[in-house]
Amino acid sequence: MMKLTASQIQRLSEKILNQWKSQNLITFKVDEKVVLKTIVDAITDDFRKEEMLDNDVKALMDQMEREHGSEFQRHKMFPMLKQKLAKERKIIL
Repeated sequence: MMKLTASQIQRLSEKILNQWKSQNLITFKVDEKVVLKTIVDAITDDFRKEEMLDNDVKALMDQMEREHGSEFQRHKMFPMLKQKLAKERKIIL
């Protein structure tokens, strides 16, 4: 489940772009709309990667829980496994 809606991502992207423009951090070689779409796509892609990572961690935890039974503590293992997989996959959280 995405943590931000499409409209929230759009507004965030617009704020980022406006901040870059106000601080003269960006010079446009293409239309501003293309830059905005690129920002939106990058943020959306990042959320999708994290969502896929979460699903993989949950699947791994299900497998570990079947192997280790009742002593397995999901709430403690989730952040540890997520960090480990993110590092392996070079995903910045």
